[in-house]
Amino acid sequence: MDSNTFWTLIADARAQVTDPSDSDAVAAAASSLLASRPPADIVAAQQVLWDLLTRSYQNPLWAAAYLINGGCSDDGFDYFRGWLLMQGQAVYESVLADPDSLASLPAVIEAAESGMEFECELTLNIAWNAHLAATEMKLPEDAFTIRYPALDPEWDFDFDDSAELRSRLPRLAALFEA
Repeated sequence: MDSNTFWTLIADARAQVTDPSDSDAVAAAASSLLASRPPADIVAAQQVLWDLLTRSYQNPLWAAAYLINGGCSDDGFDYFRGWLLMQGQAVYESVLADPDSLASLPAVIEAAESGMEFECELTLNIAWNAHLAATEMKLPEDAFTIRYPALDPEWDFDFDDSAELRSRLPRLAALFEA
């Protein structure tokens, strides 16, 4: 399992569900699809998942999540990044390149009006649930490692500072009135 195969799995899961904006449904479908693969692929998928989550562990994205969700704890940021993964590779890549581009997503525009938050804890369990379904056993303890990078010190500011958020994430701030 490599990242291309993982992204194909997510695309297939998104195509399988009635509403691809329902991240929990996408994560459940991805887990079901993954469960049909050999156990070694399922175990490998866990590392790919966490590598992608690690890659998205960035202060600019955390600031965007904080703004969109009205706050964002450590766990909340994991779940936000889980939601982001369930949006598919194109959205994920574009948002990592420019977190302010989230302001162009229809769901985010709608959330500015409705107050909906973006989280998908189930994403973190895709491989875990697939392995249980396929083997009736937990993932091996050593199935993956998480090595978060240091956060960008340039973005080390109080995310409640609305003026700073407006200067760094102007489109999102305009939507969410930071």
